[in-house]
Amino acid sequence: MLFVITTINYADRATISIAAPGIKKELGLDAIQMGFVFSAFAWSYVLAQLPGGWLLDRFGSKITYFFSIFLWSVFTMLTGTAGFFAGGAAVFMLFALRLLVGAAEAPSFPGNSRIASSWFPTNERGLAAAIFNSAQYFATVLFAPIMGWLVHSYGWHSVFFVMGGLGIVMAFVWLKVIYGPKDHPSVSQSELKYIQDGGALVDLDGASKAPAQVNTFAAIKELLGNRMLLGVYIGQYAITTLTYFFLTWFPVYLVQERHMTILKAGFVASVPAIAGFLGGVAGGWLSDRLAKRGYSLSVSRKVPIVLGMLMSMSMIACNYIETDMLVVAVMSLAFFGKGVGALGWAVVSDTSPKEAGGLSGALFNTFGNTAGITTPIVIGYIVQATGSFSGALVFVGANAALAIACYLFIVGDIKRFSLSKSLIAK
Repeated sequence: MLFVITTINYADRATISIAAPGIKKELGLDAIQMGFVFSAFAWSYVLAQLPGGWLLDRFGSKITYFFSIFLWSVFTMLTGTAGFFAGGAAVFMLFALRLLVGAAEAPSFPGNSRIASSWFPTNERGLAAAIFNSAQYFATVLFAPIMGWLVHSYGWHSVFFVMGGLGIVMAFVWLKVIYGPKDHPSVSQSELKYIQDGGALVDLDGASKAPAQVNTFAAIKELLGNRMLLGVYIGQYAITTLTYFFLTWFPVYLVQERHMTILKAGFVASVPAIAGFLGGVAGGWLSDRLAKRGYSLSVSRKVPIVLGMLMSMSMIACNYIETDMLVVAVMSLAFFGKGVGALGWAVVSDTSPKEAGGLSGALFNTFGNTAGITTPIVIGYIVQATGSFSGALVFVGANAALAIACYLFIVGDIKRFSLSKSLIAK
């Protein structure tokens, strides 16, 4: 269920990039203006992370996540109406509605992390987190061709109407099927004992959930003051830079730099996405395999991250390649590597204090998705100034190198962090 909802989540984020050539043409926007429209989602997504994490810790994952899915889908659907306005009003509507989509999506990934923490033992959590995280690639595999066809056949507005409607339906499916481990009608005592003995936090959600006993602002300060967590947070910023390049500028790169039609770009973009999806599952499998063979959590999480980011740096080679097929092959390797290295949410599930899992996930996502603000704008300025994507690919590759440095030199041992100064005595 996390995989399905996260697929829709990322498809809704990517609607703007598939619709971008049509929006750019119809509204007459330049590269810098498009960069700001692309970044609108991330401004509010980042600002709403800590409130979203607080809501998860206060009200639990099920109900908070339901309202998140329902609201982001409504705002996605309304984005299609921006085309009914003209000039500046249309740009304002686009920007405002993308801000609302971002704010509504804020609890989604911290919610994923909390649910993974409550349902999965430690040595199965890497693959579990990799599967829901790999939905970001599967979203492109499944929906980029569909959305490209919708734009080609019915105009850019149709993408938002279709994707928003699908999300509204899935919000009510979520409400029907999601439970905490102790409240699920089909759970057996043996399963509950197995996952609890393996390190799952089965009391995190549901009727048995104890009220949060932390001072929120003191907890944030304590989390940011821990070197291991700070290294994980900064590393996620670097890794998410790759994600936002793919979500925003990659289809434009194919159309502008490689001279593909938007219909072809929609299909071509799905090839690296398939590689990213496979890499995500492979990275989670490798991490859990290493853990089950007796390697420490530090080794089993860091090895896939470092190997994956090294592969991601290969995208810089596209600056020296003329053949489109070879470019797609190298981008596929880069996004396979990005998938292998995308274990950050497993690390958050491993390290977050049980009293503030939502807050820790929110901080992690705040750092990560700050890249959603900087990446589209920086690349917009690079493309506008140089007329080329060469500098943009170097910028993205350098962030992969930064992620490696964080995990090798800052993070240290990966283990669950315990709050001490911010706990409120019962």
